[in-house]
Amino acid sequence: MGDVLAGIHATWEFESDALVIRFERGIRTPRLFQALRERRVPYEALSAATLAPGRRGTVVLHAVPRPGADPLMEAAAGQLKETCDPYRLALPADREELAAKLRDELAAVIPEGRPDPLDPVDRFDSGFLVAAPQGPISFKAYDGKATFDGTSEVSFRWSSTMATSEKWKTGDQVFPVRELSGVEWRTPDSPGGFLRLLPRGGAPRPERPDHDPASVVFGLGYGPVHDSLPFAAAVLAAIRAKDRAPVPAGARSAAHGDPGAIAERIRHLGELHRAGLVTDAEFSAKKTELLAEL
Repeated sequence: MGDVLAGIHATWEFESDALVIRFERGIRTPRLFQALRERRVPYEALSAATLAPGRRGTVVLHAVPRPGADPLMEAAAGQLKETCDPYRLALPADREELAAKLRDELAAVIPEGRPDPLDPVDRFDSGFLVAAPQGPISFKAYDGKATFDGTSEVSFRWSSTMATSEKWKTGDQVFPVRELSGVEWRTPDSPGGFLRLLPRGGAPRPERPDHDPASVVFGLGYGPVHDSLPFAAAVLAAIRAKDRAPVPAGARSAAHGDPGAIAERIRHLGELHRAGLVTDAEFSAKKTELLAEL
């Protein structure tokens, strides 16, 4: 498509196969946007495009993500305020005609009638279509500090003054990602916010997050959205990556030497490289390895 649309707090660039959202870093820009910086959203990750009146003489272009396509929105579970939704672009009302044109162009390239947007080979290792925030990543909660190494381990270190006695008795916690089944995030913008890790096996757990050693709780100034939500999304993506079954040996053998299959794998590798999931050296080495299979 090649168009660029500059709005309030963000600029949307319409590439041939994806929508690239680049967020501003001004003092009025929501801090979640500043933390995300840039997102590359394949058109297959979208289900619709809408345009509606906004507040105070603006219109809002909304690229609606498919359920399960973006770990950030999956972790948010509908709790984000509209002003903090990274898929909504506010524009001055006098740009409504241009926004309507781009809405129609965007709608035209969104696949229709496909509940499962892409085959597994076209997804990230996590199964998502949009890359998760990259680690290591950490934030300070009300009762402790949460840290994720980016791939395999989450740790909670309790505050000496804010953590409950139940948590102090259990000591600081370390959770291997392979032993987790999910993440539950409750926004700090309302009372009772927390981040809870869900261990596999369904063992009984304390109902209250402040008594659960697999949870950290939020409070005024602790666990803000721009810190805790990207954290939750990154951990969720890592859990899904551990859950995904490896490609069967027979399938790998069938693809070996097939130019079409190898080209597809190189294309997928390029997506991972652009998303920052593989380094320049890893990309070059793997690409050379794939080309050697021809």
